[in-house]
Amino acid sequence: MLVVVLLLVAAALLGFGALLGQQAAYRGMGIDPDQYREWRRAYPEAQAEIRALQEQVAAARTRHEVDRSALELVRKDLARQQEQIADLDEGLRFYRSLMAPGEIAQGFSLRGVELTALEAPGHYAFRIIAQQEARKHDTLRGALSVTVLGLEQGQPLSYPLSVLSDDVDEEGIGLRFRYFQVVEGELVLPEGFQPQSLDVQATISQPRKLDLRESHPWQVQERFTHVAK
Repeated sequence: MLVVVLLLVAAALLGFGALLGQQAAYRGMGIDPDQYREWRRAYPEAQAEIRALQEQVAAARTRHEVDRSALELVRKDLARQQEQIADLDEGLRFYRSLMAPGEIAQGFSLRGVELTALEAPGHYAFRIIAQQEARKHDTLRGALSVTVLGLEQGQPLSYPLSVLSDDVDEEGIGLRFRYFQVVEGELVLPEGFQPQSLDVQATISQPRKLDLRESHPWQVQERFTHVAK
């Protein structure tokens, strides 16, 4: 019994000493033991709250990115729709000019020469639209020839379109239509040649004879217009 009592007393003294040592250590660090225990109890809850807040921030950031992407898609779609409306309006004016007498001078006319750059250097796509405005649209027949004028080594030089394009014969471009005709193809410029303008000549044999000659500047655009498409 004496041994047991002595062991219990020794254990109590050791526990009391450890408690006194812990409190002394807390006081040495300026920590309140009760507050420290409260902090230990609150620590897991604080960690859980921090994780929840981090998840909320990540979700908010994701929603922001989604909203920004959706807004960009809406902007692009709106731009495409506006472009389509402009193209349709341009096409409508074109067809109205053919069908409604008086909006343009009656007879044969050209809508200029459209040019777009292709991927290969010096390669271009061209388009020419010939049209006829009349109260009675008879079949128009004739021929069209195009010459590209520019400079090479500082000297004026010109090339027939038939030399630059495999889509055009030496005899020129045949015309045969009632309302309009679209002439399209590709051309390749010689290396060192700097184009400046295009000379277009049309010779109409039916329904009445007509010779037309126009000069158009060499202007490359991003795409062809919607007219006649």
